[in-house]
Amino acid sequence: MIPGIGVKRWLLLLGSGIAILSLGFSFLLKEFYPLPNFFYYLTFQFISRGLRSGLFGLLGVSAVIIALINLNRSLLAPFVETNPETVVNAVYDYRRRGRGPKIVAIGGGHGLSVLLRSLKKHTSNITAIVTVADDGGSSGRLRRELGVLPPGDIRNCIAALADDEALTTQLFQYRFGDVDSLNGHSFGNLFITAMAEVTGSFERAILESGRVLAIRGRVIPSTLRDVTLMADLKAEANGLCRVSGESSITKANGSIERVYLEPDDVPAYPEAIHALLKADMIVAGPGSLYTSVLPNLLVPDVARAVEASSAIKVYVCNVATQCGETDTYTAEDHIKALEAHVGSGIFSTILINNNLDVDFDPPPGVELVSTNLTSTRHYRVVAADLVDQTRPWRHDSDKLARALLNLLQQSKGVKQ
Repeated sequence: MIPGIGVKRWLLLLGSGIAILSLGFSFLLKEFYPLPNFFYYLTFQFISRGLRSGLFGLLGVSAVIIALINLNRSLLAPFVETNPETVVNAVYDYRRRGRGPKIVAIGGGHGLSVLLRSLKKHTSNITAIVTVADDGGSSGRLRRELGVLPPGDIRNCIAALADDEALTTQLFQYRFGDVDSLNGHSFGNLFITAMAEVTGSFERAILESGRVLAIRGRVIPSTLRDVTLMADLKAEANGLCRVSGESSITKANGSIERVYLEPDDVPAYPEAIHALLKADMIVAGPGSLYTSVLPNLLVPDVARAVEASSAIKVYVCNVATQCGETDTYTAEDHIKALEAHVGSGIFSTILINNNLDVDFDPPPGVELVSTNLTSTRHYRVVAADLVDQTRPWRHDSDKLARALLNLLQQSKGVKQ
């Protein structure tokens, strides 16, 4: 009887159907009157009609309830054994998430995975738009050797949206050790690559991989074209220099002046545009500013769709700097870099971390991002405690999801 699980309507229809069937059967019996004498005792005609009605009603309802309970136990027993949640709670959560807000998350790498891992608890209407500019590690090798789009960031997001952290999800993230040609490859990357060969398309491979892990939402690339991320860096000794490839940017010595795609006029994946225009909320980040977030927004149609969307648009500023990419950056530096590449009007809200009072033993060269803003310009700046207490240089998944959902709820209140 819990509201919202979509069962009561069908129970009512079932009861109505049984009542109509009983009425039809009674009319049929009437055609055979007079009935044999034993029907007099079988139908308890020796007691009053009111008592008979209550007695048969009680017996009928009891029979239906017992039958439904045992039928459901028989059908759902295998699922109950493997899932500690009760069936009712599982159905209720499924229905609730299905009615959740349409949220589009833009990014790549581990940052986007952190957000998706908690966001899936609140809604199944999630679309993760992921960069395909990765050229390092396992993804880079598969890209160079087999000519496929890099699957690594997509694999991480699929795993983050998986229904649970079951063995299949762990297998998808498994990385081979020192085994000749498999050295460094993850099983998920190889799986997606093989699926692309079997199905004939990369987008079909992503869809089927998501089905294998029963993900809550969907993961799509920002473009299906082969793109290279380029960067102009300012080095103290040599002035400006140009670096080609995402993996080379953070290794080069110099501060990033700008990044761009080559070619720079690639079309967006149509489903990405559709998702952005239908979204209730669009979130860029968290993640590497220049190598995860911006490569998606540098696809012209993606940036235009974000700007045209009526959704609340939030940029999530990183809680810590990143070596070789955003060294010494403050929150304001992140915002300026975003403006320099995609303009000042594309995002209306900036979400920053305000918990800087944490025990911090970071990796070398990493420090918490200062949130002092000299000017908020035309943005709405929202500050909240977003850090992971165990790893303060990263966002806490649950804190971040709650902060974003609160922003969405507030924006709906304003619109109403």
